[in-house]
Amino acid sequence: MGLSRLAALHGVATSYSSSADVTVSVPDDTVVAVLAALGVDATTPEAVRESLAAAESSARSRLLPPTVVVWTGEPLPGALTALPPGTTLEISLEDPGSAPPPPMRIPADRPDPAVSPRDAAGGRGNLVGAVADPADAEGTDAGTEAPAAPAWWTEPPLGVHRLAVRAPGGRSAAGTLVVAPPRAPRPPARSHGFLVQLYSLLSARSWGMGDLGDLADLAAWSGRALGAGFVQLNPLHAAVPGRPTDPSPYRPSSRRFPDPVHLHIESVPEYGHVTDRAALDDLRQDAAALSDTVLNKGALIDRDAVWELKRQALELVRQAPLTPGRRAAYCDFLAEQGQALEDHALWCALAEMHGPDWHGWPAGLRDPRSEETARARGALLDRVDFHCRLAWLTDGQLAAAQRAALDAGMAVGIVHDLAVGVHPGGADAWAQQDAFAHGMSVGAPPDAFNARGQDWGLPPWRPDILAASGYAPYRGLLRGLLAHAGALRIDHVMGLFRLWWVPEGRPPTEGTYVTHDAEAMLAVLVLEAHRAGAVVMGEDLGTVEPGVREALARRGVLGTSVLWFERDWAGTGRPLAPEAWREDCLATVTTHDLPSTAARLTGDHVTLRHRLGLLTRPLDQELTADAADTAEWLAHLARLGLLPEGEGDEEGAVRAVHRFLLRTPARLTGVWLPDALGDRRPQNLPGTWDQYPNWRLPVADAEGHPVTLEELAVAPRLHRLMEVFRPRADRPDPAPETHRSTHP
Repeated sequence: MGLSRLAALHGVATSYSSSADVTVSVPDDTVVAVLAALGVDATTPEAVRESLAAAESSARSRLLPPTVVVWTGEPLPGALTALPPGTTLEISLEDPGSAPPPPMRIPADRPDPAVSPRDAAGGRGNLVGAVADPADAEGTDAGTEAPAAPAWWTEPPLGVHRLAVRAPGGRSAAGTLVVAPPRAPRPPARSHGFLVQLYSLLSARSWGMGDLGDLADLAAWSGRALGAGFVQLNPLHAAVPGRPTDPSPYRPSSRRFPDPVHLHIESVPEYGHVTDRAALDDLRQDAAALSDTVLNKGALIDRDAVWELKRQALELVRQAPLTPGRRAAYCDFLAEQGQALEDHALWCALAEMHGPDWHGWPAGLRDPRSEETARARGALLDRVDFHCRLAWLTDGQLAAAQRAALDAGMAVGIVHDLAVGVHPGGADAWAQQDAFAHGMSVGAPPDAFNARGQDWGLPPWRPDILAASGYAPYRGLLRGLLAHAGALRIDHVMGLFRLWWVPEGRPPTEGTYVTHDAEAMLAVLVLEAHRAGAVVMGEDLGTVEPGVREALARRGVLGTSVLWFERDWAGTGRPLAPEAWREDCLATVTTHDLPSTAARLTGDHVTLRHRLGLLTRPLDQELTADAADTAEWLAHLARLGLLPEGEGDEEGAVRAVHRFLLRTPARLTGVWLPDALGDRRPQNLPGTWDQYPNWRLPVADAEGHPVTLEELAVAPRLHRLMEVFRPRADRPDPAPETHRSTHP
């Protein structure tokens, strides 16, 4: 019992539910290892008793939880209203230039209502339980008037502030105060848009992979010509360099800074002033040849080769002096980004010398604050400046892409993606070592689709360190990503509430859940989204803890609904009627981790997984089950009158599933760009590594021929699909499309 109590006080689960009626116990060794990663000794019974006594004593004497969240316009949290009469509160504002509110004092005869034990707890992980109560979930949204704030309370401005309290008798405490709006911004209008992996979309001018110039062009074209409201991308985070570089955008070196491999070189203003034109011309010819191998000779996208050419070009571009205005803008960028950018650039410079995994660097350089590292900052100043310059240039082109999207009339614009974690050897893990749990990796427990569980090889943030820092790493990350985003997609958004930690050397089955202060994580997210005026959506597919979707919806975070998974699981199990879908979501037919729609309709995805040895049942059984699932959906579409093309028309069926999405109330509807061309290949096939070319395929047509952005813009099949999204009065009846070719 002692170990369980100690674990609970630190947000570490000792059991979990693998399904509604199954509870699995976590091995004690796992609990001990996870507690150790949180700085808690539980290695012996005596250590457990001592740690438990210290934790319980701290909990009893604590006036405040580490973080207090105030949602504007909503009742004050119990953490504040339960403070003893006579307590004085002082707030130090996030913006030191603003006048803080005067000290507040809770009167001895306050008329505040009694506070429930749950509300007074104010501890980690209480959000899900709170919103699971339907009465709580309604909140002020139900039209009821929120209770007025107590007379003694003076609400500070939105922000992340420091709160200090002093109670009668000399007791005192300090913590973080997050003041956030009640909801993240909503999409300004119901709209549709493309989902695309940027690297996969090459134009005639690309250097071997899609770039930010291509993104701006895609947004401008689709917004103006097709009425698209957004373009959603894969994460553009900085990758860990190496040969070969890990091509997955979900295992980056840094989530805070983008990867300069996405730069469109010719759009850099200094490009035109490079004196060595012959060298630049040679690089451009090499880049054209590299693109040709991908577009016309069946080669895979080679990120390393692309970066080598771009790096050489950027070294030449850097020799061209900045104009006074550009120099001033660069200096402003450096000042705005501060220590975080300097650390990132220094890691890049050190990685050039010592390799991309800082664990193998000379001992002194493994500590970003050591004397040896300080000397390296000076010695490598030129290389540090180079990498800072790359971050600035990339930031500028990200801004230009969002401007192009908005200028084209897009309601949202560019939707960026936040990966769930970072590579353990990369820049963020080096610069923020204290914030990460050493010896731990994020993953997923066993489920119906993966009996072995998953280990993603990503170190988790320590919830206690995040809280102690006022969520500084998290806030900086969000601000950087939201700076030029119309919306932000959060991969595995359930990680705001809890994450599955796997101790190093153990299988994923021997992990456990560790909770975050979900309310604080949500409040910071909503606050930063509000400041940026950006929509937030979460990838909430798979196993989701009860109450999580309700909590996200209450705070304006959209969910993700994928057609093939939307069934009446609590009842008949049949396809969910379109009117029964939730409104606050991005509705899609597929994603980058799932088969393309053409592959699902034809069963090609099953035969592909069979060739790669990924099936758990014989091929004929898998094909039969898959065909039955698809047939049931097609019959559902036909009954709704959404399949006028009839049976056996693959292209017509692709249009039909998108017609279905438009029947739902979903705020956003996403079109997987390869679906518009009939591409049968997934961009990523989970469960594979070298067996399949994950993250390296260009967008292609139904025959597997790569398609450039210029060709895509005039592709008949794409335009036939996008007719579905034209306002009803402006588009012809779909019936005449019955006999059209299935090829672009």
